[in-house]
Amino acid sequence: MMTNAERPVIGRWRRQLPRRHRLTLAAMSFLLLDAPCLPPLASAFLPSSSPPSASRSYPPSSGGRRRECRIDDDHAAVSRRRRGPASIAAIPHHREDDDDDGDAPPILESSRRDGSSLVDDTMASYRRTPDFDDPDSVARRRLVLSLLASASLAPSLIGGGMAAIANDNYDVISVDSTANASASSTNNNGPVNAKIIKPPLDAREYDTFVLPNGLRVLLCSDPTSTTSAVAMNVHVGACSDPVEVPGLAHFCEHMLFLGTELYPEEDSFSKFLSANGGTNNAFTDSERTVYYFEMDGSIDNRFSEALVRFGSFFSGPLFTESATGRELNAIDSEHAKNLQNDVFRLYELEKDRVNTAHPFSKFFTGNKITLMEGTKRQGINLRQQLMKFYEVYYSANQMSLAVVAPQSLSQLSKFVNEAFGSIPNRNVDPPEDRWAYRVPPYGKPGLVPADRSIVEIVPIQELRQVTVTWPIIFKSKKEREAFRLNKPDYFVSWLLGHEGSGSLLSYMKEKGWANSIGASDNANLADFITFEVTVELTNKGLGAIDDVVGTIFSYVRMLRESPIPDYIFDENLQLDELEWRYTTKGQPGSYVQTLVTAMDHFPPELYVAGPRRLALKETETRLISSGDPRMTFKSSEQRDIIKAACFDLINRMTVDNSFLTVFSKTFEGKTNRVEKWYGTEYNVRPISEATLMAWKDCPAAASIGLAYPRKNDFIPSESGLRVKKKPLRTEPKTFEEKLKPIAPPAVVRDDGDEGRWTVYHKIDDIFGKPKAFMIFQLLTGELYSTPRKASLASLYQQCTADKLNEYTYDARLADLSYDLQVLPRGVRLTFGGYNEKLQTFASYVSSKLARDLDDVLPSNEEEFERYKDNLMRGLSAFKVKQPYAHAIYYSGLTQQPRNFQYTYDQLISALKGATLDELKDYAQALWSSGKGEALIQGNIDKEEALEIVNVLDKTLSFKTITPDKYPARLRALPLPITKPDQDPIRISISEPNPSNNNAASHITLQSLGKSERDHVLIEIISAIIEEPFYNELRTRKQLGYIVSTGVKAVDQSRTLSVIVQSNVAPAEDITSSMVRFLDTVHNELLKPLTSIDIELFVKGLVDRRLEPDKQLAVEVTRNWSEIASGRFQYDRLKAEVGALLSVTKQDIIDFWDKLYLKERRMLVCEIVPRTGPTSKEPALSYGYKGGVPSTVLGINDIDEFRSSGEYQLE
Repeated sequence: MMTNAERPVIGRWRRQLPRRHRLTLAAMSFLLLDAPCLPPLASAFLPSSSPPSASRSYPPSSGGRRRECRIDDDHAAVSRRRRGPASIAAIPHHREDDDDDGDAPPILESSRRDGSSLVDDTMASYRRTPDFDDPDSVARRRLVLSLLASASLAPSLIGGGMAAIANDNYDVISVDSTANASASSTNNNGPVNAKIIKPPLDAREYDTFVLPNGLRVLLCSDPTSTTSAVAMNVHVGACSDPVEVPGLAHFCEHMLFLGTELYPEEDSFSKFLSANGGTNNAFTDSERTVYYFEMDGSIDNRFSEALVRFGSFFSGPLFTESATGRELNAIDSEHAKNLQNDVFRLYELEKDRVNTAHPFSKFFTGNKITLMEGTKRQGINLRQQLMKFYEVYYSANQMSLAVVAPQSLSQLSKFVNEAFGSIPNRNVDPPEDRWAYRVPPYGKPGLVPADRSIVEIVPIQELRQVTVTWPIIFKSKKEREAFRLNKPDYFVSWLLGHEGSGSLLSYMKEKGWANSIGASDNANLADFITFEVTVELTNKGLGAIDDVVGTIFSYVRMLRESPIPDYIFDENLQLDELEWRYTTKGQPGSYVQTLVTAMDHFPPELYVAGPRRLALKETETRLISSGDPRMTFKSSEQRDIIKAACFDLINRMTVDNSFLTVFSKTFEGKTNRVEKWYGTEYNVRPISEATLMAWKDCPAAASIGLAYPRKNDFIPSESGLRVKKKPLRTEPKTFEEKLKPIAPPAVVRDDGDEGRWTVYHKIDDIFGKPKAFMIFQLLTGELYSTPRKASLASLYQQCTADKLNEYTYDARLADLSYDLQVLPRGVRLTFGGYNEKLQTFASYVSSKLARDLDDVLPSNEEEFERYKDNLMRGLSAFKVKQPYAHAIYYSGLTQQPRNFQYTYDQLISALKGATLDELKDYAQALWSSGKGEALIQGNIDKEEALEIVNVLDKTLSFKTITPDKYPARLRALPLPITKPDQDPIRISISEPNPSNNNAASHITLQSLGKSERDHVLIEIISAIIEEPFYNELRTRKQLGYIVSTGVKAVDQSRTLSVIVQSNVAPAEDITSSMVRFLDTVHNELLKPLTSIDIELFVKGLVDRRLEPDKQLAVEVTRNWSEIASGRFQYDRLKAEVGALLSVTKQDIIDFWDKLYLKERRMLVCEIVPRTGPTSKEPALSYGYKGGVPSTVLGINDIDEFRSSGEYQLE
């Protein structure tokens, strides 16, 4: 039940690495995922609020309308918010419209990727987010980016009442329900004597109180926003499943949304949200279940109705017999989707190492075997068990509610009382009270041994990694809460995962053992966590695992025997407070989830600050009380509290308290065990006494060159944080204010068409942060003209990022980032972060990239082969992605010119023959000639901008080219027109992974209209069909778990896409069902539209476009989109608002008739499994020779089909 970044089992990947640490993943892996030569992996559906020139990706699940178990393995590739290693087996992600249509450089999407610039309230980072964590699923962080579930984007979850927590742990915190109410709370609410600590730039108002029924509430009033978001955290999760019914908590989460006493229609809520520009979702975790929605909140009565509808799920769900039977299919399809997912497979084995008497050892997801066959065999009535589970655990006193909305606090309080006051309070104790601190999680037999053992796992993907795990078991709730407040795991993982000089990674790279390293906590429950270090191995490292692990213990020995320098703690606090100081608003939907989970982990004062700050204790008995940014610890005692907590953690990280996990394909055919639920093949073997003794007697760190990180020279000074131009305007509130144009960048240097540079500049006058972005692009058409050059481009990006990593790592910690991309139209460098040292950073990096090539290229054949192996594994991993991702990928190929996107097979073939000498020659030519374009925006004035360009120009020293040598811009390949009575163009392809038994079908309807009117009409159509499509194919027909619609941009074209993945129906049946639905759109969905219906759909799209930019990076991204595309329509979003406001019902009907009937450019792409739903195995080719296909196309016909499309463009 998820969208965006999903996570294993029944929750989603939510833990986020601190923005300045998100690149503790090897930088080469970071660049690999954005390597432009690599084909797109999954959908590039374009949310309505996104610029048409920047296709945005989200996984095709439910279109966001229903609770989706957030397990999107394919989009984990965009999630870099972790301290885990990036295996190069990650699938490279490439944006469909590429740079030519204005795609954002990755560090601007940082915003969604490396976090170099976007610091907002939705991105509570790992070390600050026990509340933002997915306690039981962080195992995924240790896997490759493609396995960690995103983004992502984050893509990114027990305590009893806060009074109990306060009394147990905080002498000075009072949460007295009998105290006087706060001014903004209604009289019948129990007040909380707490002032919410919030960031300095957060102008929103907060209030927290307890309803008479015991429900804890946190309100956030934001009058400048039109979006409302609401989340309910029910403090019960999969750990509370009855032993007889594994997966019941997850099943309850599915069923809760399917009808209530007040609104019995199963899809009533999703229809209501769809009509009000909203989405809803949910996830089940080990110890909590979180439900949430967001919508247009500007109309009071609509939002109050949404709250009543939402509240009725918790006060009167129906759990009907018919829905119970049908939803079992959804649970089973969800499980089937994950069978070939390494994330889930590893996760289940990790739980198998836990004491079988501990609830974390249970099978959380559930399937038909556990929920239907198992219950029937035991004589258990599933519906009765479901109702019993709800009645036992769904109690108001074990729930927390967070609301972010534009209404005033008093108005929100009134709405909440009316909507949630009737939830029954059963006065139940926290579920973990039954087992936490009573049942040992380790030390007693599990299904798989833990102590002193190695589990050797055969992965689906080409993974090579070793993980050392230490269980950290808490003796009491007080000890657990202290750990959460002190966050020692953050500091220890920061040191172990460091990538600078003297680090573990630096040493292991020198030995040729590792590509990347990561450290973090993993399982995160009430009574224990597991702390882990994972190394992504080379072939050489795989053969030296004992030495790799011994080196880890040498570093741990240094942590134990040599005091950690004070400056390590001081710098981390300083950097953390910089983020806090400049934290601004993010997306309400994400933010509300961080708030509601924080309510389980922190006292009321820290609901906002708790997951976002370090050093939450001023003394052992007093918490911090101010939101003012700190540049130092308040006292040595405050630092010593953290140092002591770190030392306690380090002392538990012993050889005897550890166990190992190794992933490698080399174990294939050599295993003797099979995991029950996912069929994972694995071995278990004890670690020999000799090896254990060697690790205990490991070399001193200094003797092998390991050392603590040096002081970070990139941290900005206080004087360097001066803002050069104060914001000129406040955040717009009225419709008219939002329509006012924002000044675009100005041309500050124009050397003419045959000259060197065209430079655009804008000093920030909106956000008031001491940050800037600089984008430099050298236009040239020779760098990407063949698959071989494209593969060399990726190799160059990998090795340069890796070679520069020790220098750039400290910069990234201080929020300075860079990105290098070789694109179909040239090479692009992007820099961003605090502007004080940005120019120095950019000058050094650009000089190394363009001049000092010996410093950034492989020094020998062995090193070259390591990079080559990394990239090859990344390309090969495509084969084990989900069928729906394959369908989207092959559909996307048909609309891309061949020299803009090469296939995986082309790149693999080209890469095999690449040599080191070729790479050196390619790098020499990379910067030799072109036409320069630049955008410099932020806290940099015109004179500084021009000087920066002059310095870079001297460094690059390229030769200019004439306009006739400029590379062609991306143009979407037109799909052929077919008549309504003809079969649409169809591609039929065998699923690349023979073990995946899911079928998928993806239908594309292409619109070549370039006007704002065309663009908004297709988005309106998408919004109209989204919920009915889901309800028909997912809820009613139960075709599959993944059911989605969306709009994608390629160049100025738009495509409306629908997709279904199924483990119960063959591909051709899925296609038939989707076509039958599309045939009904005109009469059943468009003709009945009322003027109010249209106004609501239009309003939702208008509000998204007029929502003010929340970050400088968002504005820079939009401006670069216009510059790179050559359109320069900086007011495009507002122009689209004008188009939206003039849309009529007849416009919508006419557009659909043209799109689907009169000028139907329709493409069906079917992925046919080799096992599972019966389908005839597709041929590789059906002999297509060009023109409009008269028959189905095979995979080998796609190239000729693209060639035919290119011919039409000439």
